[in-house]
Amino acid sequence: MSESKSLNSASQPMADKVQRLHRLAFLLDNSISIPGTKLRFGLDPILGLLGIAGGSGDVVGGAVGAYIVYQAAQMGIPKDVVWQMVVNILLDSLVGIVPGIGDFLDFTWKANTRNMALVDQHLTVSSPPKKGNPLFVLGITLLTVLIVLGCAFLTLLLIKTIFQL
Repeated sequence: MSESKSLNSASQPMADKVQRLHRLAFLLDNSISIPGTKLRFGLDPILGLLGIAGGSGDVVGGAVGAYIVYQAAQMGIPKDVVWQMVVNILLDSLVGIVPGIGDFLDFTWKANTRNMALVDQHLTVSSPPKKGNPLFVLGITLLTVLIVLGCAFLTLLLIKTIFQL
């Protein structure tokens, strides 16, 4: 379902919010093209590669991904879909702490683009936009923040272990 069809009955503020989230996902996952190819990537893998302290770029990317999940939960996207979005961020964040493999995943997995596709699939023409359950939104927010912080902690633990070898 295209974005324009899925947002016809949505209010203009909702459509604007979804458009901003699409731009954010595009910036993170697809904003840079490799000349002469169809390959695209965004700031997320660059942040992962250039993280000042090991994993700091992945933490920033995970935090922005968590923001997209938070916004989707606030928009009333079904809970099972929000959980799928959390799993996408969790996978991206956990694998992101592994040097090399995490960087490759950032170039290929594109969790934010996947999450926005889920949002688009579940914004229907027939149902009016609704607010998400405040307790669920709070819980999802706390969970995604804990995931990102947990990944940062695991990264630091990995770095400490490597330097002790």
